[in-house]
Amino acid sequence: MSEYGRGRGHGAGHGDDERTFEALPPAHGGFTRTWWGRAWLKALEDSALDGQQLKAGRRHARAGAVGAVSVRPGRITALVKDRDGTAYRADVLVREFSEEQWERLLGLAVDSAGHIAALLDREMPPHLVEDAAAAGLDLLPGIGDLDPECGCEAWDHCPHTAALCYQVARLLDEDPFVLLLMRGRGERTLLEQLQARSAARAAAPSARGGAGTGGAPGDAPGGAGGMPGVSAEEAFAAGFLVPPLPAPPVVPPLPGRPPSLDTDTPPEPGVDPAALEFLAADAAARAHRLLGESTGGGGAASPGGAALPRPPRLTVGQDAVRLAAGAPAPSIAARLAAGSGRSRAELEPATRAWRFGGATALAVLDEEWVPDAEALERAAVRLAEAWAEDDRPALRRAGGARWTAVGADAQLRLGEDGRWWPYRKAGARWSPAGPPDHDPAAALATALAAGAGEAGAGEAGSLGPDATKACG
Repeated sequence: MSEYGRGRGHGAGHGDDERTFEALPPAHGGFTRTWWGRAWLKALEDSALDGQQLKAGRRHARAGAVGAVSVRPGRITALVKDRDGTAYRADVLVREFSEEQWERLLGLAVDSAGHIAALLDREMPPHLVEDAAAAGLDLLPGIGDLDPECGCEAWDHCPHTAALCYQVARLLDEDPFVLLLMRGRGERTLLEQLQARSAARAAAPSARGGAGTGGAPGDAPGGAGGMPGVSAEEAFAAGFLVPPLPAPPVVPPLPGRPPSLDTDTPPEPGVDPAALEFLAADAAARAHRLLGESTGGGGAASPGGAALPRPPRLTVGQDAVRLAAGAPAPSIAARLAAGSGRSRAELEPATRAWRFGGATALAVLDEEWVPDAEALERAAVRLAEAWAEDDRPALRRAGGARWTAVGADAQLRLGEDGRWWPYRKAGARWSPAGPPDHDPAAALATALAAGAGEAGAGEAGSLGPDATKACG
């Protein structure tokens, strides 16, 4: 189960006949999202004579007053607390199927592999419910099918049994096998019986020379799909038709837009709707990019238009910088700064680096790579060849793989991949000035242009032919 965890066996000797689910946290929003969960609550609402008791039970369940829920054939049980802390044992009885009814239901399920697949996918297939109803089997409870018993001695549904039913609706959403257990069959027992029936149905043609080891392909029943329980190897050997793969999905031109969370209902404490919308937009953009890459289409951009790189794996700090590069609202940027381990002032150059080159650019900003003697020699040769003799600027190595332009707030940083990254000095901090370049002269020109654009004409420093050469 995805949200609440799978039920576990309870007590010695119960085996598959009982499952106990841990107490669920308080509910927010609706109690159920599936049609079978709504059918369960409708049976409750149609059975109860006092609507006020249902409302009180809904409040109990929403507040988290229902303890661990025990589910077994014909009965569900839990302790439910009142507001004063008094706990009552609440039981709701559900009619079990007879052996003959279970035989009919198993036969219906085996007739369609889709029924079994849906159940295994934790869904209640509508056609199974319809087929069962046509055969006189009401799989989902109807009016009067939920019979309450409570320690408070109420003769009808009380707040405690109603709260238990609301809680069970949440369990049913995640696992329809909970309903089947109430009707008398645990999941393991039910699947073993379905598997045995499927295997027997699949083996039956072998005696007639059909889909078994010696039968002719034309004798195999079931058309292109065969019967449940036939292995893929046997189906292929028997000559069953293999349907073509579906066409790949069409990549939409833009990522989907998340729903607006700006509602009249105030959010829960600690929940920031704007931050959730931003994360949803980022997730949609990344999914759009991955879909485009998997189908040969184009990629996508993050919410702020920044490119979405594909690093092997990002740290929490790196991912916070990636998200901050999407130009979120100031309140979100402040939270991302805290998550990245940086101050707001330190986050600005980090986001600039990310926009220019993702995690690689961020490493150039944060880490001081020290090249070996051979790499330093190659860098010196590359710097010497990048300019003509008369135009060569004065560069002073500032440690590691960084060279600062003498007389200007411009710097070159050599990446481990051999590319040169332009940097400019903004106040007391060096900041990325543009994307990398294999040509150090082009990278330095980018740094100087960025500085000139911010400081104004004539304030970026001069690197004329008379400057002193200091490469190395």
